[in-house]
Amino acid sequence: MCELFLNDNEQVDNLFLKDLKIIQKKGCFRYGTDAVVLSDFAAKYIKKDSTVLDIGTGTGILPILLSAKTNAKKLIGLEIQEEMAELAARSVKMNEDSGALEKNRITIKCGDINNSAELFDRRSLDAIVTNPPYKRRGAGILNDSDKLNIARHELSCTLGDIIEKAAYLLKPSGEFLMINHTERLADAIEEMRKNKIEPKELKFVYSNIVEKPVLFLIRGVLFGGKNLVIEKGIEVK
Repeated sequence: MCELFLNDNEQVDNLFLKDLKIIQKKGCFRYGTDAVVLSDFAAKYIKKDSTVLDIGTGTGILPILLSAKTNAKKLIGLEIQEEMAELAARSVKMNEDSGALEKNRITIKCGDINNSAELFDRRSLDAIVTNPPYKRRGAGILNDSDKLNIARHELSCTLGDIIEKAAYLLKPSGEFLMINHTERLADAIEEMRKNKIEPKELKFVYSNIVEKPVLFLIRGVLFGGKNLVIEKGIEVK
């Protein structure tokens, strides 16, 4: 049955979670452990019957993982690249057809978060998750692949754009949950506070617990009170 969903240079990977699978393509952005770590972190704060948006969904990995790890009513993946959005939509359809995913629970939208006012109603979302491009605009070495560059570098939107639009879309007390490179931590906190998303929880991710952290997980609450807790870090091999 999977062949019906595949194009050239694509494969189906088993997520080993409630029979869920995902389609991935060579030469395009492929999900990594950061998506799995973020889904575990976010799942604790996504309430039953909530509506959740994943900004920059790529392959659709976060909505698919969160469909198994939470009781969210609606999961939306927003992706600016048309080819990636179409691939993510096929993964959703494949899982629906196999019975691993409830129909119409996940929706994939192709669009630009900078046009969020045209795509979503203001104050309509209970939670937003994002695994954004890690590299600042103008920083880092670009790849030969435009698709990979958009996923890794701030070419289509900046961290500030994402946080500003999240503040526009979240309900009061809505959750903002993100993973990013440690070099962006100061930027993240600055942008979150500027947009009234108060940092509430911070956790570092290590490839080796005795070395410097490589990533951070952060949770913020729109219009939340000031009280940041730094949790015990996690090691990911």
